[in-house]
Amino acid sequence: MTSQELLSTDPEIAALIDQERDRQEMGLELIASENFTSNAVLQATASVFTNKYAEGYPGKRYYGGCEFVDEVERLARRRLLDLFGAEHANVQPHSGSQANQAVYFAVLKPGDRILGMDLAHGGHLTHGHPLNLSGILYSVHGYGVSRESERIDYDRLEALAQEVRPKLIISGASAYSRTIDFERIGAVARAVGALHMADIAHIAGLVAAGLHPSPVPHADFVTSTTHKTLRGPRSGIVMCRKEHAKAVDRALFPGLQGGPLVHVVAAKAVAFLEAAAPAFKAYQQRIVENTRTLCATISEGGFRIVSGGTDNHVFLIDVFSQGLTGSQAEKALEAIAVTVNKNAIPFDANPPMVASGVRVGTAALTTRGMGVPEMRTIGGLMVKALRSATDASAAAGLREEVRSLCRRFPLPYPRIGAAV
Repeated sequence: MTSQELLSTDPEIAALIDQERDRQEMGLELIASENFTSNAVLQATASVFTNKYAEGYPGKRYYGGCEFVDEVERLARRRLLDLFGAEHANVQPHSGSQANQAVYFAVLKPGDRILGMDLAHGGHLTHGHPLNLSGILYSVHGYGVSRESERIDYDRLEALAQEVRPKLIISGASAYSRTIDFERIGAVARAVGALHMADIAHIAGLVAAGLHPSPVPHADFVTSTTHKTLRGPRSGIVMCRKEHAKAVDRALFPGLQGGPLVHVVAAKAVAFLEAAAPAFKAYQQRIVENTRTLCATISEGGFRIVSGGTDNHVFLIDVFSQGLTGSQAEKALEAIAVTVNKNAIPFDANPPMVASGVRVGTAALTTRGMGVPEMRTIGGLMVKALRSATDASAAAGLREEVRSLCRRFPLPYPRIGAAV
């Protein structure tokens, strides 16, 4: 089906797709967990593999007609292993959450103790939040950052591990701007007889490019999404040591899900190939440079940055210290077509849906080709918007400046309703 067929079959959906495409192009996407895939990844995602059921694994399927599916999955696995240097990979998880669940189901029993980074300090929902399956099934204990430095308190983590004696220690974060010492966490895990799972959903691209230390030598399991800095389709992956391969594969299928989304597995394979190219490392280097520049510009504008800066693709702005809640700041920036998300900061006095901060990431804008000069401009616009959060006339002027910048960096995706 061509785009024109979709337009004639379902004009309502076609219109909504075009509206979303235009929203993405005419705004600045600074949500740290979002990115823009290549057209090659999009094409694989929309391929005829979406028609195929393929429960099981290569060579051991429950359906016939899987000869090409098997080759796709083997290729995706091989490319992933080459990219990260792991011993075993499973490319079937539909999401990062399912990837984490697969590890839990592989090695834990209900009631087992886990030690993960507290969501309020930058961890992730699936690392033991009480409303998440991880917090419901397991006995969760949390570590966090020190109040003084707002960096992971490794001494406290070690003391907790000695006290709690967890079966699994989880490293990785969703809102943490500093380098994570996977080696030290791995050593702590070994010292207390725990397994170690590293969730690198946010920093996978940086790890693949050698710009963040890899957890692979120090963790029993490494999980990730594929759509953040890795710039692939929305999905998940699990890597592990060979000794855990059978348990992980069985936990995922038939334990957690049925047939894999083969079209998405194909798109992952494309993304892994792209990530292995020399240009990908240069791209990741630009992400880090852009993030530091944007972070410094906003700091110079008078806003406190959590932990004082950033080592990766993300940082947190403490807006509450300037009289705004995270929710108000998110809306003020949305009014000028800058998309961020409100986010708790360490030791936050506000509830999560209000929050005291916003989370900012530059991967998507870097994909569009923006660099250091644009980051300085964007930082200045953000500071002005936050300083005039209740001034509608000021927002209108700033929004036009944002749109002018966006026009210089168009997205490569065609509109469905465009003239042929």
